[in-house]
Amino acid sequence: MYGYQSYVALGDSFTEGLNDHLADGTFRGWADRLAEILAGGRPGFEYANLALRGKMLAEIIEEQVPLALEAKPGLVTFCGGGNDVIVPGTDVDEISAQIDEVIAKMRAAGIEVLLFNGPDPKQLSVMNVLRGKIGIYNANLWAIAHRHGARVVDLWAMDVLHDPRAWSDDRLHFTPEGHHRIALHTAEVLGVPTTEDWREPWPAVDTPRDWITLRRSDLAWTKTHLLPWIRRHLRGQSMGDGLSPKRPQLSPLLPLQAPTAEDHATAG
Repeated sequence: MYGYQSYVALGDSFTEGLNDHLADGTFRGWADRLAEILAGGRPGFEYANLALRGKMLAEIIEEQVPLALEAKPGLVTFCGGGNDVIVPGTDVDEISAQIDEVIAKMRAAGIEVLLFNGPDPKQLSVMNVLRGKIGIYNANLWAIAHRHGARVVDLWAMDVLHDPRAWSDDRLHFTPEGHHRIALHTAEVLGVPTTEDWREPWPAVDTPRDWITLRRSDLAWTKTHLLPWIRRHLRGQSMGDGLSPKRPQLSPLLPLQAPTAEDHATAG
């Protein structure tokens, strides 16, 4: 199990796993994929995922962090504040100061912490206006990690995420392949061996989209995703209202195996 007996994932929709759909309509996501890698097929590994779509940083701190501190797992992944950063007029330094306090508490409790900085939105039309704020947020996260002895998964430097095939149509969440590559990169940061390389180039695109197609895509995205998000925010609503985390407490990722007759004989 590569040194970890337990793992708790904290955050918002990114960590919940949108839009990495499973057959039953739930989401898998990079955190579930990472837990599978860390477990290594062994039933004793415990995993909780408290992340929920739409959560603002204050909600993550109030609702999720105390549970993680109480559980005191070997590893916590923390990715919060992204929803706050994209709100117009928010102070990135204030957001970062709140994260700093959280990481200090978890590190003081002896928990190993892994942070995620924001991906580079340069290639995402319209969303690229946030590039400056995300850059400041990322610089602050590196300082926080250095200050408290945490590690960082550098999404900004993942060139494979610059490909539109890594992103869902909403331009906020990743595709299954995007989640897969992030899980592989996270395992690498933790020093866990994998059989695949997240740097593997994407297949060549036969017909790149032209300017008109891109503008039509922008209009469709604005109508389908941006305007509804603005309306929810103005009403104080969230995509996660009424929902619960998919794995609210530490529990074995894989089912525990019942003792076999051979085990009983050995014990006797």
